[in-house]
Parts: sequence; structure tokens; C-alpha cells
Amino acid sequence: MTDEFLRLACLTYGADDPARLVQTRALLAANPRLGSATIHTAAAVGDVAATSELLRADAPLAGALGGPHRWEPLLYLTYSRVDGGGSGHDPPRVAELLLAHGADPNAGYLWEGLVPPFTALTGAFGGGEDAANQPPHRQADALARLLLEHGANPTDAQTLYNRQFGASDDHLELLFAFGLGHGDGGPWQHRLDGRIATPRQMLEDQLVAAASHDYPSRVRLLLSHGVAADGVGTRHPIFHGQRALEIATRNGATGIVELLREAGAAPVTLDPVDELLAACMRADHAATATTDRAIVEQAIERDSGRIGEAAELGRHDTIRLLVDLGWDINARTRRTALHEAAYRGERALVDLLLSLGASSTIRDTSFNVTAAGWAEHNHHLELANYLTEREAGHR
Repeated sequence: MTDEFLRLACLTYGADDPARLVQTRALLAANPRLGSATIHTAAAVGDVAATSELLRADAPLAGALGGPHRWEPLLYLTYSRVDGGGSGHDPPRVAELLLAHGADPNAGYLWEGLVPPFTALTGAFGGGEDAANQPPHRQADALARLLLEHGANPTDAQTLYNRQFGASDDHLELLFAFGLGHGDGGPWQHRLDGRIATPRQMLEDQLVAAASHDYPSRVRLLLSHGVAADGVGTRHPIFHGQRALEIATRNGATGIVELLREAGAAPVTLDPVDELLAACMRADHAATATTDRAIVEQAIERDSGRIGEAAELGRHDTIRLLVDLGWDINARTRRTALHEAAYRGERALVDLLLSLGASSTIRDTSFNVTAAGWAEHNHHLELANYLTEREAGHR
């Protein structure tokens, strides 16, 4: 039963769902002693008394592997998303006890055998590609600070990746305060024989991603800490080896373009088709009005899913302009623009797309669900119901 409890209580970055926490709480309610049964369950619920007693009897338990994932207690603590409840439950205090008894602040594991590692710090911060179902620990800031104070490597690749999808820079501010971007990459770099990106590459990846998501405050922060304006990091395939300025220019992120130019980024040269695409993303009607129709047709052929990218960035005016120029509102790459708007939970954007002819019955190619399913998955239930009703009306 303890293994089942721990399996349900922790993020695993494979099948994370709030329904699992409901099951966890039910198990705990039916079996009140479950949270103190082992060092791993005590860590997961933050039971101070149980942790103290177990460590007093056997100090090496602080680093003992166990539970369904063969993790150390510190990992079950930082990846747990269940609240033990009560005044005797204090995850940061339990983390202090574990660290004082020899727990490794850089404890981690290789998710499906891949690098970079998911560390205790990664678990505390949470986030990821499915952020709505991978929230930060309820005491993320306190736990992250505690781990860093005890020697956790601040240049944590998976933490940086997982948190790059949200606009908040709080995690970066804290990590920079503890030396983010400096040093030799930390203990995991040595354990994995240099298979992890270097600190410089990680921060350049962050700059490129920030340009892609149109996060000017993050670009400003990274540049202020010396990240190279023209850096390409690890050249992740999703960015096709482009520099931040190239991405920002093509995406019409004018604020970021200005920041990067001021930081000395080399100029970008675009062909006529990319010039048009960039003008569309800026919603520059004057520039697009004089474009030859042949160029427009080439642009649609080159990037038929541009409306989806505009929806991902919340660009209402760009979407209207693209439709006026001839883009298909229902163009589907992996998903349609309506899927993106539904996932974002933006009713105004959903209504705009529907008014322009977006279909609520199209299914994505990854999960075979409609836009309503994307809204539901991201917990926008009212919007999901609205879209479901639209679906029913078009069957």
C-alpha cells in the first residue's frame, strides 16, 4: 500500500493528473498511519515527527532508495503534491532533517534513462510541457532556497526547461542569486561524462526560448546576466538553429527585437516570404497591403500553420490579418489554432476563431481529441463545456 500511495502522490512526468491526488487523499484518510509508515512516505507528506524518529533510529535512511521509483526520500518529498495536513506536517523542516543526516541536495534520477536528470530542485519547482497538471510544490520557494543553500546546483537543466513555458521569472531570480550560469555544470555533469549541456548553452537556450514565447522581461533578465545575444545554445531542433533575434523578428516580437539589437545581436536578413510572415505577425497591414499575391501564396505554402502560432502567442490582430490574406483558419499541423486557444483558456480568442470559421469538431493528430478536450485537459472546464456544445450542434 505504501508503494501505491507514493506512486499516486508524486509527479512522474508521464501520467500526471489531479485525479491521482484525490485517490492519494482517500488512501491517507482511510489509513492515517500511512504517512508515517516509512521514511519515504513521511517525506512525501512532510511528517516531521515520523521523520525525526526514523532518522534517530537509523540515520542512513536519509539517503535510502525505496518506494515504487527507487528514489531517495528527498525526491519523494519534492515531487509529492499531496498535503499531509496538520501542524506536524512541514516539508521544508523534513527536508532540513534529511539534509542534516546526509541527504544529497543534488539527488535526482534519469527520466526514462534520458538526460538531463530530474533533480530534487526540479521536483520542487515543477512545471513542464503539461504545466497545468505539473504544478510546483506547495512550498516550492522555501524548498528550492533550502536545497540551494545546502549545495544544490543552480544551473539545473531540467528545472530551466520545465519552467520556460510560463511567464514568471521568479525561479530565475532565485537561481541567479545562487550562481546560475557559473561553475562547471555541477556533479551531474561529471556523473554523466559531459552529456549535459554546459551552463552557457543552457542560458542561451533560455534566451532563444524566451524569444519564441515572446517574454521580453525574461530576455531582459538574461541579457543583464551576460547571456550572449547571438548565442544558439544546444541548437535544439525545434528552433532550427535560429538565434533569438531571428525568431523574434519572424514572430513579430518587436519589444524583444529592440532588446536584442541594443545588446549587439547581428542583423537578420529575411527573404520576401519571411518578410511577409514577419509583417503578418506584427499585424502590419500597411506592409502586407503592398505585397505581391504570388509572395502571399508562397508564404501560405511555406507556413500553412502560422495561424496556430499566432493563437499560441495570443495575437488576435494577426489572426484576422492572416485570414484576410487567405490562410486557412482550420489549418492543422499537430493541432489547429482553436486547440491552442482552448488550451490557453482564452474565451475571447476562441470566439474570434469561431467567428472566422474555425471548426470545433476537428481532432488533433497527437491525442485524437477536439479543442474541447484540450480545454478540459488544462482544467478550463467552462470553456470545455462551451466547445462541447458547439461540437454537438455541428454533428
